[in-house]
Amino acid sequence: MADCCDPNGLRAVFGEARASSDARKYRRKGLDGDGRRIVDFLVARGMAGRTLLEIGGGIGALQIELLRAGAARAESVEISSAYEDVARALASEAGVVERIDRRVGDFAAAHAGIDSADAVVLHHVVCCYPDMPGLVRPAAALARRWLVLTFPADRWWIRSCLRLVSGAQSLFRREFRVFFHEPSAIAAVARAAGLEPALARRGFFWQLLALERA
Repeated sequence: MADCCDPNGLRAVFGEARASSDARKYRRKGLDGDGRRIVDFLVARGMAGRTLLEIGGGIGALQIELLRAGAARAESVEISSAYEDVARALASEAGVVERIDRRVGDFAAAHAGIDSADAVVLHHVVCCYPDMPGLVRPAAALARRWLVLTFPADRWWIRSCLRLVSGAQSLFRREFRVFFHEPSAIAAVARAAGLEPALARRGFFWQLLALERA
C-alpha cells in the first residue's frame, strides 16, 4: 500500500527483480541513449572534480559513468531499498564504491538533510512521482551548477497513452501510477530556482532538459 514514505507504490514496482534486470542490461549494453546524453552533457560542461546528486538513482549506472569520467563524489537518493545490493556490487566492480554515498528514502519528503551538489540528475523519475513541484523544486534548489531531467515528451500520442495506462491502473486498483507532467511546468519550477535551459532534446518518447545556473 502506498504511504507517506512511498506515495506512489514505487517499492512494489521497483523491486529486486527490476534491479537485477537493470543490472544485467547495464553490464551488457551500458547506459541507455538518454543516459549517455546526460553524461556527455555534464562531461562537456566540466564535471572533473565536481559532485553529483542523483535522485531515483536505481542501480547507480549514471553515478558510475560520471565518476569514471572524473567526478569527485556522488550521492544517490533512492526510494526503493531493493537496489542497494545490486548498486553496491556494480560500483565495486567499477572501483568507485568508496566515492558514492547512498540513501534510501523519499527525496521530496526528506531532502532537508541532503547537501547541494554541482549536478543534480533525475533520469526517468519525474513521471513516477505524483507531486512534480514537490520533487523538482528541492532538486533545483540543491543544484549548484546543473539540473538534468528526463521525462515523457510532449507529444499528443504520449499524453493519450499515459492517460490510458493511468486509467487502467486505477481500474485494476494498482498502487503505482504513471504521470504526464507538462514539460513547460517542469521547466518553470526549475527556472524559479534560478536555473536557465541549456539543452532541450525531444526524442521519440523521452524528453531531456538540462538547465544551468549562471
